[in-house]
Amino acid sequence: MNDTQLNDLNQVDDLNVVSQELLIPPALLKAALPLSAKARAVVTEGRATIRNILDRKDHRIFVVIGPCSIHDVEAAKDYAKRLKILADEVSDTIHIVMRVYFEKPRTTVGWKGLINDPYLNDSFKIQEGLHIGRKLLLDIAEMGLTSATEALDPISPQYLHDLISWSAIGARTTESQTHREMASGLSSAVGFKNGTDGGLTVAINALQSVSKPHRFLGINTEGQVAIIHTRGNGYGHVVLRGGNGKPNYDSVSVALCEQDLAKAKITPNIMVDCSHANSNKNHELQTLVMENVANQIVEGNKSIIGLMVESNIGAGSQSIPADLGDLKYGVSVTDACIDWETTQKAIRKMRETIKNTLPQR
Repeated sequence: MNDTQLNDLNQVDDLNVVSQELLIPPALLKAALPLSAKARAVVTEGRATIRNILDRKDHRIFVVIGPCSIHDVEAAKDYAKRLKILADEVSDTIHIVMRVYFEKPRTTVGWKGLINDPYLNDSFKIQEGLHIGRKLLLDIAEMGLTSATEALDPISPQYLHDLISWSAIGARTTESQTHREMASGLSSAVGFKNGTDGGLTVAINALQSVSKPHRFLGINTEGQVAIIHTRGNGYGHVVLRGGNGKPNYDSVSVALCEQDLAKAKITPNIMVDCSHANSNKNHELQTLVMENVANQIVEGNKSIIGLMVESNIGAGSQSIPADLGDLKYGVSVTDACIDWETTQKAIRKMRETIKNTLPQR
């Protein structure tokens, strides 16, 4: 046996690690791509608006709407420009927040999102992905539009969250202690989705946890490993997304959710995700969910404070082709979305339905 083989047998660290690459510290990325005065004001105002809606100080609802995931920066900016015009049009009734999702959870394998693989070719240029993602969030904020994202990787909020007005914790991670701890320190309101089985228990447990202080391992703005102390996030709320192939946005499901929240002594703030099991994974049914929710509000519901909708320039979805030149412009590469024309009609219709009811709630 030679020395190399002997050393291999004695190695106890990093047996399955091929290489490591140092990442830029969050402070340096923020210095390279700083918030403008306008972007800072947009983020601050957007967060305050959502808090006021949750506190019932603002009669409106908020709608997180946009692509399932961002894969084309130019198409995302095109969408944002259109959305800003629509947002201004309906702002008396609906506070629009653009869905800007950079990270995609995977049951097995697949494209993990713009930050992890910005060039959609398995090159995993994460350092460049962070720069690209932060620049896009800045561009959107400087248009006057607030952004929402899913907090999936516990490290990335240090790089991007100063530009986020609302965050989601997904159905796969709502039960995760790591994500509950992370969310307790986020600067924005955060929505916890019910579990993939459709049950509310894990989301309610998460809401109880996130409101409390936590101490856990993380990184600071200098990129150093640190013990993070949080005060707890008082603006957690539940997001109903259905589960086990069944929806849970109907009035009976919402009423049961209200009861469970009341038993747990949690403010009954409920958001409805119009996609996933609530639309039977058929993007075209999202508008029917929106109509149902609007009707519930008109009929007296007081707990629904927001919706999530997956929307893009073009309808449906597409697989990532071998030749990226074959990608269809403005069409999702993850979950299917409704197109822009349908988006406008649905949002305008919702506004017309609820605009006179919301001030009376």
